[in-house]
Amino acid sequence: MSGQVLEIIHIGQVIQAAVAPVFLITGIAALLGVASNRLMRVMDRARELENSLQDATDVAIKKVQSEELRFLWKRISLINKAFSLYTLTALLLCVVITTLFISHIYTIQLSLMISITFILALAVLILALLLSLREILLTTRSLKIRLKLRKLKIPED
Repeated sequence: MSGQVLEIIHIGQVIQAAVAPVFLITGIAALLGVASNRLMRVMDRARELENSLQDATDVAIKKVQSEELRFLWKRISLINKAFSLYTLTALLLCVVITTLFISHIYTIQLSLMISITFILALAVLILALLLSLREILLTTRSLKIRLKLRKLKIPED
């Protein structure tokens, strides 16, 4: 085979190697969308609760609302951290893809760097997923607080 044909075959293999990180980036983009939507909803609820807290006169209701607000701010913090880690994962995967092509173009051995960067990206992704899980569990706990609040409120006639 000619050198040009071998070169085309080799670049095809590089592109195949880049496919997995590209698919991961697509999945991470979806996770970023989910995190963004969750963040918006939690922030809206926090604003609503802050306004309600200012207007509340019942001490018991204020206490429960303050507790829920504290949970909401914890959730906001967790979502922000997860969002940052998802973004870092995507950036690391971009480095993996770029390094694959640089390795091919300049015919230098960068497989160790590529492997380490890919492993690091997956480790960061695991941390982001764990933070997301923690935020979801915190959501469940905050629902219990809202149930307490409903029991305290006096029904309107």
